[in-house]
Amino acid sequence: MAQDKAVFEKQKQQMATGNGFIAALDQSGGSTPKALKLYGVEEDEYNGEAEMYGEIHKMRTRIITAPDFTNEKVLGAILFERTMRADIEGIPTAQYMWEKRGVVPFLKIDKGLEDKADGVQMMKPMPGLESLLEEAAQTFGIFGTKERSVVHEANEAGIKAIVAQQFEVGRTVLAAGIVPILEPEVDINSPTKAEAEAMLKAEILKQLDTLAEGQDIMIKLTIPTVDGLYDELADHPRVVRVVALSGGYSTDVACEKLAKQPKMIASFSRALAEGLSKKQSDADFVALLGTNIDKIYQASL
Repeated sequence: MAQDKAVFEKQKQQMATGNGFIAALDQSGGSTPKALKLYGVEEDEYNGEAEMYGEIHKMRTRIITAPDFTNEKVLGAILFERTMRADIEGIPTAQYMWEKRGVVPFLKIDKGLEDKADGVQMMKPMPGLESLLEEAAQTFGIFGTKERSVVHEANEAGIKAIVAQQFEVGRTVLAAGIVPILEPEVDINSPTKAEAEAMLKAEILKQLDTLAEGQDIMIKLTIPTVDGLYDELADHPRVVRVVALSGGYSTDVACEKLAKQPKMIASFSRALAEGLSKKQSDADFVALLGTNIDKIYQASL
């Protein structure tokens, strides 16, 4: 399903103005065993990488095909590269999400984090990024991407470097005709969280002003210590939407904090899947997922 201009504009409108949130279904690499364990799948229940990714795809398929997983509450979903290449009911995952559920597909593109330096963790190099982006847009109809790095402390040099890297990768994504979600996460346990967030916002604003008309991006940020801190980013003409990560907070705490941010919507991963288990009956699974979706939706309004 190659990217279609009319579909792209419709998806962009949904992301900019729709009521709802983005589901993050993009655990990969090192975080996959942990995600499976939370879902009730122990490491001795699969053998090797292929079986592990098979199990996580079954989990994601169960979520995506659930009755409440539609654009009435879920505006978009972030996929891992293997999920993008996999099928649901014989249809490529991204195409299934958009055509059957009305949910806009995003792709996680970062390859993990470098070691900590200057109080931050930069993104590792992404060899072959241009060809991946072309394939994502032209073969799979992916609308946007997501890339994550982490701020651990209020270090000016580190924050400047992390934002510069996010925008540099973002420009590569824009050149491929896709909308990037820049994700410079601030660690929720940082002793200088509020100061780091103030620095981060100032640096993002500087970079936003370097974007040309039509170079529209999204930003994914930790729910700020100071309520409404990121409203100015959300109002910037180059920003489609500002979304929030749950960052290790429980669903209830994340939703409570998000409800105080008038211009942020959720993009939760762990909080979305909280309490879900492979061993649940379909009825119990669907009921609990529906409850989680509704909580996150209400907090995003």
